[in-house]
Amino acid sequence: MRRRPGAWTSTLSAALGLALGAAALGTGGCSVKDDSGGASGSGSKEITFLVFETPNLTPQVWDANIKRVTSKHPDIKVKKLVAPTQDRTAYAKQLLTSGQFPDVMVAVSPAGFAESGNLYAWQPGELKDFTNPGNGAVGGKIYQLPANTQTIPVVYYNKSLFTKAGVAAPPKTYAEFLAACAKLKGKGITPLVVGGGHDALGPTWAGILGTDVYAKNPKWMHDRRADKVKFTDPTFVSGARKLADLAAKGYIDKRDLSRDYAATQQAFVDGKGAMYAMGNWFAAAADNPETKPKFEIGQFFWPSDDGKLVVPAFTGGGLLVSAKAKNLDAAKRFALGFQLDKANLDTSTANDGLFPAIKGYTPPATAGPVFKAGYDLYQQGVQANAVVPAFGFEAGDDGMPAGVVEKWDSAAQDLVTGRRTPEQVARFLDGEWAKGS
Repeated sequence: MRRRPGAWTSTLSAALGLALGAAALGTGGCSVKDDSGGASGSGSKEITFLVFETPNLTPQVWDANIKRVTSKHPDIKVKKLVAPTQDRTAYAKQLLTSGQFPDVMVAVSPAGFAESGNLYAWQPGELKDFTNPGNGAVGGKIYQLPANTQTIPVVYYNKSLFTKAGVAAPPKTYAEFLAACAKLKGKGITPLVVGGGHDALGPTWAGILGTDVYAKNPKWMHDRRADKVKFTDPTFVSGARKLADLAAKGYIDKRDLSRDYAATQQAFVDGKGAMYAMGNWFAAAADNPETKPKFEIGQFFWPSDDGKLVVPAFTGGGLLVSAKAKNLDAAKRFALGFQLDKANLDTSTANDGLFPAIKGYTPPATAGPVFKAGYDLYQQGVQANAVVPAFGFEAGDDGMPAGVVEKWDSAAQDLVTGRRTPEQVARFLDGEWAKGS
């Protein structure tokens, strides 16, 4: 359930964060009763579990998922903590500072926490049921369960608007993509729906960098860590220029950067733009009868210059456990139980559009059409050996040092607004990398 890995642009002040942390622990958390009919009992082992809520991941969904695990482990009592904003990683840092670090967390970036000894390192035998047990390692150790795969981005498109603009979908090359954008804009249709911040603009840039950087060198981020490549190299600058050009041509509206993630999704659902580059978690909303759009949705992966298939994806992002949890064994059992429960996995496909990376798992027959289409597209990419990392959404040794992703996010906005040129953005990111590494 790794959706949005914890690298976000907005942060709270320390004072506000501590106040919110106290509020969450004092009144925002809730106990989930086990099947014995009580939330506590003699011999019960309490753990705290930090979650986040979205229109799809409601309190009821979390409570049901938690109870499936505690019903199998009646000695475990769970106190659910809800992050007050979507920036779970920043909130976890605030809780750590205040001495209230959660025992178990979901969708929090391990960067910084792992290196400082605050996270439990999973042992190989505990990862035997995961298809990609080495993904997301930090210093060669796994701190976040590699529980699911997310394609970031898939380009979802409004078939009605494509037809209206005379676009033959989907475009297979980047030149065809630009031609489609031009036709859409010519009909008064916003080609690309975006917003501000990591999840609302980041996937668009991740699509570009997947084709321009990772398709040429899947180990680019590891090479950056080894100082073999830089952001100022022509390959990355070319990708930055593509994002800036999309905005300069009016295919991205810089005024839309005021939208947050939820507003960006709603704008696409409301038909305010033709294409929406987003992680496959959007399938949950697209298949939900209460939130799905009135138009038919198509999907394609961000086109490369030569038309070669490139599938940006990340496998990881599951639960993390505090190394200093009072009831460490209970925390570990809960985390593994949560991630391996078949009903929970099925729920994650429906409520978060995830592709569980668990051996032997197959999605339920009840999975929605948008999810199925995206899952099939991903499988085609796997068969074609076309899967590359999702730039900016990786974690651990596969990603950027702590704090650099936030700068990458702000750099994307700078490119769209024209505040910085591609070359200036590249120099800025190299400088921030030097500070964070």
